[in-house]
Amino acid sequence: MPRQASAAGFAIALLAAAGSAQAEDPDANGVAFSGHYKNTAIHSTTSFGGPEGYSLDVNRLRLEWKGQLRPAVGVEFQYDNEVLLGSYLGTREFALLAALPRRTYWDLESEYVRGGDVLGRHRVRRAAITLSRGATDLRVGRQRIAWGTGRFWSPLDLLNPVSPTALEPGEREGVDALLLEHKRSAVSRLSFVYAPVRGERDFALAQWHANTSGLDYSVTAGQVREGYVLGLDVAGQLGGAGIRGEWTVTRQNTGGTPQRLLLGWDYAFANTLTLTAELYFDGSGTRDAARYDVAGLLLGRRQNLGRRYAGFYARYEFTPLLKWETWLASNLDDRSRYVSPRLTYSVRQNLDLAAGAQLYGGHRSSEFGQRKDLWFAYAQWFF
Repeated sequence: MPRQASAAGFAIALLAAAGSAQAEDPDANGVAFSGHYKNTAIHSTTSFGGPEGYSLDVNRLRLEWKGQLRPAVGVEFQYDNEVLLGSYLGTREFALLAALPRRTYWDLESEYVRGGDVLGRHRVRRAAITLSRGATDLRVGRQRIAWGTGRFWSPLDLLNPVSPTALEPGEREGVDALLLEHKRSAVSRLSFVYAPVRGERDFALAQWHANTSGLDYSVTAGQVREGYVLGLDVAGQLGGAGIRGEWTVTRQNTGGTPQRLLLGWDYAFANTLTLTAELYFDGSGTRDAARYDVAGLLLGRRQNLGRRYAGFYARYEFTPLLKWETWLASNLDDRSRYVSPRLTYSVRQNLDLAAGAQLYGGHRSSEFGQRKDLWFAYAQWFF
């Protein structure tokens, strides 16, 4: 208990220091400070390492500095401090996930308290500097490079793909990389990315992005962990709806050439109802559940296990303060499914309360059927 109190006290002290800073205006150097505190309560049963019921309380303090040190020098820095409490810390699943190698090149995370049902840790989530000269930007450090337009899956989100079952869909992991961008016009740019990978083939990619007659498109090519990739994506309007498409083909080091294809549709009604639908094909997956690459999923090298998927998202604002969202994903091969509804209420302009669930269905050996239902609630204060 003394160490638990120490960890909580450290987080509270940082929060107090953040609250005393000037959050609303940039400082004299043009760098603005902001952040949030989020408390999330979770109840579920583990899916890996054997079923174990658990509870978990996650306290996260995020501090962010972002802006211009000089007219040609930009900076972004995010620091996370988390205190985890609950029985989940003693499960076999937590031990398995904690032993996985880091996905980032640099290890910028450490623990300051660990024991029993308490864990205190902190990390650098973003740390990048941008040097600008004319229409050219060079950004170096830990950053989010989000290529592609997919909400559930994205063939072109090559550097740090997002899981379609992420509890926090808005949380995007960064990558340690060098990004060089040259803007040819207001709607076109040429980008180069180099991202080192420990013990494996580095990422080295180029992308051309432009707009023609209202249609956004990109061409991407280069080296990835698995081999060499070529990709295309397009996005535009058809009537009142947005349409999207992504395609990649990868010449793997092992000799295969799997293709990935995403088709997306978005529509916003005047009554605040927003709908999204996606169809996804992954030629690197399998229709045989016995051959699922679960290790690749846990390591973050895969977004999915099968080949054919459908996704659906709906959002509706009952009032400007009360919002409902639901994510639904289905593996069309093994007929398993995932549904995640949630309600969010804005108590104040900078304070949100939310509650929801992640519900899984399907055969026990199927992709989503092997996962266990999860219930959560959180409070998030922005400053």
